[in-house]
Amino acid sequence: MNTQKIICLVSFLGILFLSSCRTEDDLSIDPPMQEFIGSNTNIADLLNKTSLKDGSFDNIIDNASCFSVVLPVNVTANGQVIMVSSLNDLQIIENIFDTDLDDTDLLEIDYPITLTASNFETTTVNSSAELLSLTSQCPAENASDDDIECIDFVFPIRATAFNDNSEIIESFSFDNDKDLFDFIEDIEDYSAATLIFPIDLVLYDGSQISVGSISELESVIENAEDVCDEDDDNDFDDDDCDNCTTDNIDTIFSNCMEWTVDKLERNDDDLEDLYSSYSFAFATNGDITVSSNQGTTFGSWQASGSGNDITMVIDIPGLNDFNDSWTVHEIQGTTTEGKLDLRKGDDRLRFESSCSGEGSSGGDILSAVLTASSSIWLIDTYLDDGVDFSSNYNAYEFTFNTNGTVLAINGSSTNSGTWSSQNNATELMLDFNSIVTLDELNDSWDVISVVDNRIELSDTSGGDGSTDTLIFIKK
Repeated sequence: MNTQKIICLVSFLGILFLSSCRTEDDLSIDPPMQEFIGSNTNIADLLNKTSLKDGSFDNIIDNASCFSVVLPVNVTANGQVIMVSSLNDLQIIENIFDTDLDDTDLLEIDYPITLTASNFETTTVNSSAELLSLTSQCPAENASDDDIECIDFVFPIRATAFNDNSEIIESFSFDNDKDLFDFIEDIEDYSAATLIFPIDLVLYDGSQISVGSISELESVIENAEDVCDEDDDNDFDDDDCDNCTTDNIDTIFSNCMEWTVDKLERNDDDLEDLYSSYSFAFATNGDITVSSNQGTTFGSWQASGSGNDITMVIDIPGLNDFNDSWTVHEIQGTTTEGKLDLRKGDDRLRFESSCSGEGSSGGDILSAVLTASSSIWLIDTYLDDGVDFSSNYNAYEFTFNTNGTVLAINGSSTNSGTWSSQNNATELMLDFNSIVTLDELNDSWDVISVVDNRIELSDTSGGDGSTDTLIFIKK
């Protein structure tokens, strides 16, 4: 490095270290060494990702979050011609697609069109084949990508840098993301560079934050990186549940009794085919009845919140692919069809119903299994707070009658009690009065699963939280 360059760099560093009262027009800055932006620094990477062009807003046209279409463009959505010149026109496309839930949505684009990539480079596309070739390079729908969309800069912002080539100190003003992106892309041309503070940023929820240093800016961006849904799906905007309420969920569950799994994606694995034979019945009291060729299982659901912030918690013993705290993404329901779309980060769960038929009644299933002709039941397992007392019931045979009585026969001794299916068959009430040994079974048991030859029950104490287990098997 020659003498002149050294003098300029020292002068630049001197400016940076001088403490001074800054006005809005004062370009002098005084950060410590860690406040510089270098080509291989974490802050440079964060600035790059935050200034990338987000292409997800028009995914309903190009199905690609790493490209955006330069407007205007002409399209035909399900036969209707639309000139797309604004975001409002993208909403028109979605409205057309949402008119019928069961049709196949088709969007035709009038070529040529121009695409802008995340690095702001543009490409002319002349056919659907060319578009597919380009967009296939993008991450899949809702997959992780590089751009940080949960926080944005308030422009203009300014920077100062020492240019190795010109050997002078340069000042910059950035009016948009592209200006900042280009500066970070060329950051290796500078021996030292930093931003002029304070800098304002806007968070995903519309709130603003002001930062006063590189280290503070780094922390703010990192904290905001994953706090919002970046809306990288292929519809338009996250507006599908602007007016949603938990009452809407109750309504579609009341109108549509039998639901199937239309989409289930966990950790990038498509799992819906595993549950093609499963039928779900959601009761408005929070109960879930799941029927399949493996038998019947009972679980629960609970929804809270409003608008785009409704959370639905699903808990079905043995079906861990469904168990989670989901965000309600969209509710669609008529008297003849329904859809409930749930999201958890990149995971998706979508139920659909034709709203035909009366669904499966948990009470009918439980009663039918217990009272099937000539059915004799044995106690396979009885655990009281984890202690095994199953052997106490080895000699007993149980018969459940349709009139609500249950007979417990032990050799020549016949004992009578009562049974009932309650709360949409999610509970089995047993009562043998004060008959010794059998009175240990007196309780309202939670139904865990029901199959033709096995019924699993559980009870959790409201006092110490201990759990009892009772399993009947058919003789």
